[in-house]
Amino acid sequence: MTRALADWYDAVELWVTQLAFPLQVLLAVVVVLPLCFLVALALDRVSELVTRR
Repeated sequence: MTRALADWYDAVELWVTQLAFPLQVLLAVVVVLPLCFLVALALDRVSELVTRR
């Protein structure tokens, strides 16, 4: 399982590094920004629950 995940990650990493730089930036913006937003939203809700108690 771990080896398969590592192989998949290596393949994705190789694919991204072979893209042109503007496409890498676009991909990072499309993937990273929503992910960061969701993490921030989750942390906000958790901190709100903790401070209520």
